[in-house]
Amino acid sequence: MSQVAVIIPCHNDGLLVEEAVVSVREQENTEVELVIIDDASTDSTTITRLAALERSGVRVLRLERNLGPGPARSIGLRHTSAPFVYPLDADDVLVPGALTAMIGTLNRHPTAGFTWGDYAVFGSMRGRYKSPSRPLPWTLTYVNPYPVCSMFHRDVLVRAGGWQLAQGYEDWDLWMTLVEMGVVGIPTDRVVYRRRIHGGHRRLTVDRRRHKALYATLQERHSELFAQRNDLRHEEMPAAWKRLAYPVLFGSRSIVPLPVERLMLHAMLRLGGGLPTW
Repeated sequence: MSQVAVIIPCHNDGLLVEEAVVSVREQENTEVELVIIDDASTDSTTITRLAALERSGVRVLRLERNLGPGPARSIGLRHTSAPFVYPLDADDVLVPGALTAMIGTLNRHPTAGFTWGDYAVFGSMRGRYKSPSRPLPWTLTYVNPYPVCSMFHRDVLVRAGGWQLAQGYEDWDLWMTLVEMGVVGIPTDRVVYRRRIHGGHRRLTVDRRRHKALYATLQERHSELFAQRNDLRHEEMPAAWKRLAYPVLFGSRSIVPLPVERLMLHAMLRLGGGLPTW
């Protein structure tokens, strides 16, 4: 039986998805159940390359309409059975040994429901994002500090309902659900994947107007969690500067000048502490 299911949503990413697949196949000492979810791709190159991957033995599930990465991952969840689950975007690549390391973390800490690692940014930007060294439930109500590509126990994901949002912030929504469930995660202290930033297709940020709408959706879906901010702050015990800065700078994003946003983005990418998603 495979140890981990790697789920790759793909929408018109045919020029890059082969690299993602190769990085999965290069994982040593790990039995992988690999599935690509073709999220209604219309690009002829993508269609051709996915067909070639399928002939080479890769399982490809095709959707009739574009649902977005969250629902596509959840479909992959339902069509796999390995005890651990790892979502990988079609334009990203795993680092050798990453899956083995993350499985090892979860096996050593059986009460943890998920694990995350650092990632390296490449393409039009370069750097390393240092992920949190511990759970940050209070921080999570202001920014999303955890990487999308993290490993989960299957039963935890199933109980959480998978990735439910279709319009964006589906991973942030999942983290909030896990906090509400009382599920705790633990870091794997290493770079586990490389995140590609390229030509307008993938950005580290979203525009303010879209963020405001998506963030309002999170507040509505997780109103009880937001109402517990004081308790979460006492639980997390964030640094004094975070207690002062986060309520002012994050959330509505309505008062942060654009040059300050860019400066914070680059600082957080280098130093960690919660990557802004405005």
